[in-house]
Amino acid sequence: MTPRPGIREHAEIYLRGLMMGACDIIPGVSGGTIALITGIYERLVGAIGSIDPASAKHLVRGDFASFQADLGKIDIPFLVVLLAGIGTAFLAMSGVILSLLTDHAVGTYSFFLGLILASAVVLFLEIRSLRAATLAYLVVGTGAGFLLAGLGHLDVGHSLPVLFLTGMVALCAMILPGISGAYMTLVLNQYEFMLAALRALSLPEIVAYIAGGVTGLLIFTKGLKYLLTTHPEAMLAFLTGLMLGSARMLWEKGSLAGDMLTGGWIFFIAGLVIVGAVEYAKRRYTASGA
Repeated sequence: MTPRPGIREHAEIYLRGLMMGACDIIPGVSGGTIALITGIYERLVGAIGSIDPASAKHLVRGDFASFQADLGKIDIPFLVVLLAGIGTAFLAMSGVILSLLTDHAVGTYSFFLGLILASAVVLFLEIRSLRAATLAYLVVGTGAGFLLAGLGHLDVGHSLPVLFLTGMVALCAMILPGISGAYMTLVLNQYEFMLAALRALSLPEIVAYIAGGVTGLLIFTKGLKYLLTTHPEAMLAFLTGLMLGSARMLWEKGSLAGDMLTGGWIFFIAGLVIVGAVEYAKRRYTASGA
């Protein structure tokens, strides 16, 4: 039997969600890039942008007509199916990555390091004019990233407030060009814990992380978009430096498990190649005007 167009469309969106989730859970690869390549980026941005925080006021006040009208502006079926695909990929991949980090730490961290450094280079190439001020932001970002990577040595625990704040940072990072939310979770020393929480379906931790992410998106999205629009070179340079400096943490974690130079170089190169391939596909898609 030939599936109805609606079913086929939902199946395609679900598969795109699977691809996005598989990338979002790996530090260094942005699910937003996959959304662009697969042709749903504008629809995704539009769906997220149509969510109005003021809708909560209508609900609290009992103005259900206005609340229902707000819901009608949101592409709910698209978001639900896409999130289902992303969530499925998260659950499927969490155990795999935990096993790799436990049994093949040098190779896994080397692979992550290749992803991050290649992503930093790709982001840097987006800067159209190199001025002294731009290079200064690059230096400041590198220093901030280096210091931020040192937080991995701090035992801040995995309490629900910590996970909430981590979610705020990580999901906000997803709307920035070239920045991986999973990587920020890793830098804040919550990555392996959240992978374990996903595998165990530990709802308090998962809900705290997601709630923090939603809060961060609602609070900071407009400000981040404003900075990217008004000061693009400065923001891109700072973000590039942030990624370069925080790569220190990946090297240190991998070095604790073994020799990163002799045991991880092939995985490092694999990370470089994957980001290069994704960037090439993105540029081909953009150039085609699809």
